[in-house]
Amino acid sequence: MDKVIVITGGSRGIGAATAVLAAQQGYRICINYLADDAAAHEVLAQVRALGAQAIAVRADVSDEEEIVRLFIEVDEQLGPVTALVNNAGTVGLKSRVDELSELRIMHTLKTNVLGPILCAKHAVLRMSPRYGGQGGNIVNVSSVASRLGSPGEYVDYAASKGAVDTFTLGLSKELAGEGIRVNAVRPGYIFTDFHALSGDPGRVSKLEPIIPMGRGGRPEEVAEAIIWLLSDKASYTTGTFLDLGGGR
Repeated sequence: MDKVIVITGGSRGIGAATAVLAAQQGYRICINYLADDAAAHEVLAQVRALGAQAIAVRADVSDEEEIVRLFIEVDEQLGPVTALVNNAGTVGLKSRVDELSELRIMHTLKTNVLGPILCAKHAVLRMSPRYGGQGGNIVNVSSVASRLGSPGEYVDYAASKGAVDTFTLGLSKELAGEGIRVNAVRPGYIFTDFHALSGDPGRVSKLEPIIPMGRGGRPEEVAEAIIWLLSDKASYTTGTFLDLGGGR
């Protein structure tokens, strides 16, 4: 079976590192992104240089119409998806809950919760034997924030990732008998530009003293965990969470 992977938020950080590693593992790759054309096409060039058949598709994965368009484009150019990495996400500026606006909360939940659920829906419509599929794998990118709560920083973000954890558990059990495995990684303190969205681009370096391993993580370390969960080496693994937070 051809391996076709859709990576949401694939133009940066963990998503980009996953795309590069997937190219080395023989996947056909769809790099989904929201806005940064230059970054997406830079990753596209990297994976093509590694010999991968790949496309970059601009689509807002919190909007079902755009998700439908995304998956149709994958069907036509790469073939039916066999692996989905729900990596796209957002976070707001550091704030207490009593400072949050409804607009910010809704944006966070729509991107971080609705998006992965809808993307999983359209992946399952292609993976499940109910619809003529041959199985597949889904990895959701959660966060150690789902365990820690992120008080004084972004409780709304932590709550959204808690929802992703619950979704992972439920979907894994729903699909276990259909040849579709669903797992999650929970990164934390990873050196990416994601932290700039919270207004604290140097956050990881500042927090290194309280991380048991004494250092921040690299996107490539998270990508290795994602690719392992997608692989046959994890064939008896579903509903599982791999924490990548340096021990915290």
